Amino acid sequence: MTKEQMIVQMAEQSGITKRQATKALHALIGSVTTQLKKGKKVSFSGFGTFTISKRKARAGRNPRTGAVISIPATKVPVFRAGSRLKEAVRK
Repeated sequence: MTKEQMIVQMAEQSGITKRQATKALHALIGSVTTQLKKGKKVSFSGFGTFTISKRKARAGRNPRTGAVISIPATKVPVFRAGSRLKEAVRK
């Protein structure tokens, strides 16, 4: 599902315009991003939790040359599905 398809579905299911659905989706994504940048987790009961995970620095290889390269430490977003979402998908 694309972002545009999600906007259309949100508008239809909630009885709002596509413009309002677009604003709502952008606000949700922006809010989640802002909280993750601050190092906080975002949890939606039953749906899931967004957190930040830290990856350690490590050595890797350039696939073309085989040369060893240094991959720096980084932070990555992680989503863990909640119980209701898992159950809905299983059915």
